[in-house]
Amino acid sequence: MLVHTDVGDGYLKAMGNPAGEHALACELVGTQLAAWFGLPVFDFAIINVTAAVELPFAKGGLATPGPAFITRAEPGEPWGGKDRELKRLANPEDISRLVVFDTWTLNCDRHAPNKSRKPNRNNVFLSEEAPKGELLLRAMDHTHCFAFGSALAKRIAQIDRIRDPNVYGLFPEFRAFLGRAAVGRSVSHLRQANRQLLTEITQSIPPEWDVSQAAREALVDLLLGRASYVADCIIERLWPQQELPFMGGLEDER
Repeated sequence: MLVHTDVGDGYLKAMGNPAGEHALACELVGTQLAAWFGLPVFDFAIINVTAAVELPFAKGGLATPGPAFITRAEPGEPWGGKDRELKRLANPEDISRLVVFDTWTLNCDRHAPNKSRKPNRNNVFLSEEAPKGELLLRAMDHTHCFAFGSALAKRIAQIDRIRDPNVYGLFPEFRAFLGRAAVGRSVSHLRQANRQLLTEITQSIPPEWDVSQAAREALVDLLLGRASYVADCIIERLWPQQELPFMGGLEDER
């Protein structure tokens, strides 16, 4: 929901929402991982919703008092699916980085593999907080990372999920903007993921969101295993025939 605060407007995801509290946990963890991975994210915070103000959800019901996830509203709009919008990006390399990130985190809610879900361009945000005439790609909405919208539980670290061979987040329009060198840099960054970092992030989930310690540990195991697996295979998955690089080939040569 869009809310007004004493520091400006923001988008609030609160307890009691139809997707459940584990969606909030995925949002918090996914946003922190995206920021660590070098992707631009919205300014975010955990705030406490009290019973003093009734906050209605669009699909009915009221927010439950307790910790909630909020991001700062900023000018911009979702990607309309046009190449010309992507050509205006101030950070075109982040298209490659976003595909690697979505594959690492199993994010099925942007562009799922094998047409298992309808592509969601609304989750590709083009911010106007960029140099004049340009746009900034921001990573947003991570509620379906890790568990495909289901509850976080010990089973998420099963080997078939760790070694899921699919590429996530790869809209057909993104292909022309992939760069082999950019993917390679993302892979190098991914190899830096470690248990201490991931444990700190998962332990930041508020206890009120009811994510068990076993589920937090399983999430760390999933992310560590996926980091190694994706780093080893993502270039081959993106260029299975060892084609020449797509757009950005000159940058790749540099």
